[in-house]
Amino acid sequence: MMSSMLFEYNMRDIDNLSLSLYIDKMTSCDILVSVNSNQGNQMNSVISINLRRLRSIKGKTQDEIAAAAGISRVAYRNIETGSSVPRSGTLDAIAGALGVDILALATPVPQPTTLRFRAHKGLSAQERAERTQLVTDTLNWLTDFKELENMLDDRISSVLTSKSRANSDIATLAEEVRREDFHVECSDCLPDICDILEAGGVKVRVLQSNIKGFSGFSVGKADGGPAVVVNTLSTIPVERRIFTAAHELGHLILHRNSFDPTVETEDSNEEHEADIFASYFLMPSKQFQDEWSRNRGLHWVDRVLKTKRAFRVSWMTVLFRLCELKQADRKKIFWQFSSAYKSRFGKELSYKHEPDSQATTMAATQPSQEPDRLTEYDFYEDRFDRLVRKALEKDEISVSRAAEMLAISVKEMQELVLEWREHE
Repeated sequence: MMSSMLFEYNMRDIDNLSLSLYIDKMTSCDILVSVNSNQGNQMNSVISINLRRLRSIKGKTQDEIAAAAGISRVAYRNIETGSSVPRSGTLDAIAGALGVDILALATPVPQPTTLRFRAHKGLSAQERAERTQLVTDTLNWLTDFKELENMLDDRISSVLTSKSRANSDIATLAEEVRREDFHVECSDCLPDICDILEAGGVKVRVLQSNIKGFSGFSVGKADGGPAVVVNTLSTIPVERRIFTAAHELGHLILHRNSFDPTVETEDSNEEHEADIFASYFLMPSKQFQDEWSRNRGLHWVDRVLKTKRAFRVSWMTVLFRLCELKQADRKKIFWQFSSAYKSRFGKELSYKHEPDSQATTMAATQPSQEPDRLTEYDFYEDRFDRLVRKALEKDEISVSRAAEMLAISVKEMQELVLEWREHE
């Protein structure tokens, strides 16, 4: 019989719990919980909490998970309630039924203290479970980020400070932050917002979620931030993602005292303030006025679309600014623009979408073409990936650890390493 290997896996030192992993090369992975009784009870509780959350996210019943794992409903129920300790093979089968790694069942859920994750309406039980999972994944990602920065001695200090609002309105403050903290002149078009934020010590994480109305959230310094998290679901245009990043930056600066993970309901006043901040961070006042004036001779729809393209923002962001400047009626402008757009291009414009790069013809003799939409590469976070590669090439982490950090399989990681080497 081949020899076995025993080692300890520290789960990011959360709650000082650890698992002893016993790997027999002749069999499947076997997990033995070698902790004292108090820790054992805590581990049962961890598994129970994770099972309930993950099952809720999948929208499955206990019967369905039990059947998929090949165990009885009673056996599964006892594990989910924490009244029985599962054997490793059983836990592995349950993880497979849920479509997760076995460690996802045994890793404690982090408890954030500086989190702002709000919804404009109440969340369903399934959405609340997914919210918890998004937060858990993000806090673990931030822990990995800090680990990489420390092992490589490659840290970027945050430029965010407790700016006084005593003598500045939000618009002025946003332009000051852009110019003085992130060193982007207001005469320049904001290039890649991910690069700008990361250069200023604000971590950017992208993820995809189907939670209705969810665009992003932010994390404070105490939990590994400052960080902004942006939903990059395919139905959300890149322009909206850029605005979300700036919006969450606004919360980090304007609403530090409101970072309470127990609060789920949006504060409409704070959301409006963050919108104003994002608008002026992306489109400084003078630059906007200059661009808007240059386009005076254009049809109103073309004027909005050309201005939007100049600042890499959505058409709604431009309309929002016009409302702020009292040049339009907030109650009417979005309907008016959608109607004018349909008249000009012959198709509907949903508030969720940005114009395509499809050419159309005006009723007049001159052809008109909508501006190209931004692509995925116009909003692309890559500092974390660079640190993973650097740590791997310095033999600070293994291929399997790199794969875990990037949330891909070991095989995919091996293929990525070969790609790196081939195209150095």
